[in-house]
Amino acid sequence: MGNAASYRMRRVNEALKEIIGNALSQDLKDPRIGFVTLTGVETAQDLSHAKVFVSVYGKQAEKDATLEGLRAARPYLQRLIGDELSIRRVPMLEFVYDATVDQGMRIHALLKSSGVEDLPPEDEPVDEAPGQPAGGPADASDPWDEE
Repeated sequence: MGNAASYRMRRVNEALKEIIGNALSQDLKDPRIGFVTLTGVETAQDLSHAKVFVSVYGKQAEKDATLEGLRAARPYLQRLIGDELSIRRVPMLEFVYDATVDQGMRIHALLKSSGVEDLPPEDEPVDEAPGQPAGGPADASDPWDEE
């Protein structure tokens, strides 16, 4: 797949994430929807559907209720996307629980309980190769891009 297509899909994903994120923080008043964070959006190349990855703070019951509330809000969110974006078709949203945040929190707790967390803070800047801007060139392809 060409670079232009992957760039376009990245922009679609970012736009969807922004629209849904704004709706979550401002419009949606469903009491089932708890403390939720959008961790990513993956839209199919043909725009038929988009996976919306969410992390929910709380117990399993709260996570389930939040996913239920999000699914109930799907028609509203899809209408919002249709109004805001000029794309040839509005993807069907699928909300997927992102467990990586939970894993990160578990790892953090384990490190803390094992004392590994008590290492001195890393105040020293990491030495970059001379003449290279931190993070490399802006147009470098994203190694995490599943293209």
